[in-house]
Amino acid sequence: MSIIDCKNLSVSYEGKTIVSDVSFSINAGDYLCILGENGSGKTTLMKTLLGLKKPDKGQVLFGDGCSVGKSADGSCKRVHKIGYLPQQTNFQKDFPATVMEIVLSGTLNGKGFKPFYTKEDKKKALSAMESLGISDLKKASYMELSGGQQQRVLLARALCSTQDILFLDEPVAGLDPKVTLDMYEIIRTLNEIGITIVMISHDIEAALEYSNHVLHLNKDMDFFGTTEEYRHTELCEHYLCHIPGHLNHDDNCEICNEQEHLLGHTHEHMHDHNCEICEEAHETEMKEAGQEENHV
Repeated sequence: MSIIDCKNLSVSYEGKTIVSDVSFSINAGDYLCILGENGSGKTTLMKTLLGLKKPDKGQVLFGDGCSVGKSADGSCKRVHKIGYLPQQTNFQKDFPATVMEIVLSGTLNGKGFKPFYTKEDKKKALSAMESLGISDLKKASYMELSGGQQQRVLLARALCSTQDILFLDEPVAGLDPKVTLDMYEIIRTLNEIGITIVMISHDIEAALEYSNHVLHLNKDMDFFGTTEEYRHTELCEHYLCHIPGHLNHDDNCEICNEQEHLLGHTHEHMHDHNCEICEEAHETEMKEAGQEENHV
């Protein structure tokens, strides 16, 4: 039985429809990768699934029968079962708090008007940090950590909100290759112990390696199905061949070069502030991500 069903979903951004008539379902234990170019609506769709944005058309139905914005008291039970790791902003990177304080704040999800931490909350936070190998950093200042360490802290925070389903918006953006691989392995391990993963990514090769389902948003056609089915589609082959460094990547191909530019320079560590395309791509991505809190 599916835990989330999206039926004929359409969502817009700044008055323009960017996701149109999309239907898909997520089952318990799935690892779903949401792929697509910049501006294709990946983050906006994820916020709609989280109930942070209302759909223009269609429905988001949860396994408990609750649909976004339809519960009697204005909230849905499902928010207490969801952990959310959004794209990190520069402001969040410099947040003045200890690792323990940030991870503990994940337990506030679902506490209502009881903002005080219990022994059980602290135990849960310590357990999440231990599972991600950051127990020794609990007293460290978050703003002094490396990018990879900060992402582990935020993932531990999200784990304090749930043991059911994690929504991850480009969790490896801006990380070096070694740290990126470590993060992917951590997420794979979480999925293997039964946590459902819904992850936005630009990394098609990683999606093919780690996920079992793919939702690819594209202006010409959308795809939803198993990763194995996606692997044999023209959509996958089209985008895979344009990946920088791929066997079929063609330096004389305009699409390949544009993809290389956007993929390489959207992320912070390679971003060129003197390049108009880089600035536009980065601004669009960060604007869509917004300044939402790190939990639902």
